[in-house]
Amino acid sequence: MVRISVLRDCLNNICNAEKRGKRQVLCRPNSKVIIKFLQVMQKHGYIGDLEIVDDHRSGKVVVDLLGRINKCGVISPRFDVCLGDIEQLASDLLPSRQFGHLVLTTPYGIMDHEEARRKHTGGKIVGFFF
Repeated sequence: MVRISVLRDCLNNICNAEKRGKRQVLCRPNSKVIIKFLQVMQKHGYIGDLEIVDDHRSGKVVVDLLGRINKCGVISPRFDVCLGDIEQLASDLLPSRQFGHLVLTTPYGIMDHEEARRKHTGGKIVGFFF
């Protein structure tokens, strides 16, 4: 089978392991987008340490889970989001204003929607977590 979205597979693995109560999960294959997405989640305290395993192929990531993720997912296709539409998109996708994060890819890198608003930039939506 051909993998369509490696980011979706990784986030599904994390979500399923979180529901089962696992302490860590192995995601493969690896990509730069997966690493940046997981670093945003780590920065906000949703996951613990990331261990990147280089197996001279596509690579693997071992993620330590803390039990804080309710849901995480990918938005496909990656819609364009201008600065004014970020608030509306956040209210559509997230359960409340103070809870959860959208992940955007911007000219300044991959970041959450609050940081994108602070840097006054738009971009394409990659996914969400709460």
